Amino acid sequence: MKSKLNLLAALAAASMLLLAGGQAAAAPAASLNLANYKVGANHAIDALGGLGLEASAVTYARDRGSLFVVGDEGLGVVELSLSGKTLSTMRFSGWPEASKNHDAEGLAYLGNGQLVVVEERLQDAYRFGYTAGGSVNLANAPSVSFGGNAGNLGTEGIAYDPRNGGSFVTVKQDNPQALLAGGLSFAAGGGISSMLPLFDADAKLGLASLSDVATLAGVDALAGGAAADHLLVLSLDSRRLVEIDRRGNTLSSFDLSGVTNQAIEGVTIDEKGVIYLVAEDSGTPNSRLIVLNPTAPVPEPASVALMLAGLGLLGWRARRSARR
Repeated sequence: MKSKLNLLAALAAASMLLLAGGQAAAAPAASLNLANYKVGANHAIDALGGLGLEASAVTYARDRGSLFVVGDEGLGVVELSLSGKTLSTMRFSGWPEASKNHDAEGLAYLGNGQLVVVEERLQDAYRFGYTAGGSVNLANAPSVSFGGNAGNLGTEGIAYDPRNGGSFVTVKQDNPQALLAGGLSFAAGGGISSMLPLFDADAKLGLASLSDVATLAGVDALAGGAAADHLLVLSLDSRRLVEIDRRGNTLSSFDLSGVTNQAIEGVTIDEKGVIYLVAEDSGTPNSRLIVLNPTAPVPEPASVALMLAGLGLLGWRARRSARR
């Protein structure tokens, strides 16, 4: 009996040590590896009187377990479940006077209900708090500009990296292509940008256009490793999704040519590594939410697996002793 009690005590101590971080978890994955993905679902997005049409950007809200989508007519934002069901909406009641097209092409979620939307042509970003059923006049929202007027070849996507106080990555469509990273400080009347090019995107990426970007910093299996710095870059015209490092080296890719005939313009990713794409309703009644799933589950960190095994054995021992 004493030896059994010693075993149980050792297992309990080991489990508590693992919970406290006393043992190293499994090493972070070196890459997301898009070769290990497949299409898992393709959902229609509700039209919602125009709010859900021409989906141009999508972002994942981890603290809400939902997605936000914006259309390039700049009417407002739609909150979706991960299976594409409409949860709520918020309208834009106005844009700054300089925005003639209201060309909303980028969307990023900062946490705590805060969103950033980007106007493509002006290359201006506006921050606002999401209120289901509400509205926001972007002319009065804190904003920042990170480029001049680029016409219809401007900023197509923005992503947020929550690490180290938060930073942003943006992609400019073409002429020239650009991938910028840095800080955005929002303020009434215009804030300060420290966004700088990561590399020569035209020369390095070999893509026909840049349509959106997502950071991999929020993927749990990559946390703490070099791959947490990697980015997903979407190209509508090349019909490809690529994983790159911040020097512009392509690490893996996914061919989107057979996924849909619609124009895929937005990408985001959740903590489990599930990828969400949005496609415009080109010649069809609805935009689409397309889900890419890893073909194998993300490995469970070693520390958690050992902890669960130890706790399971403790429970089995306790039940066996109680029956005696």
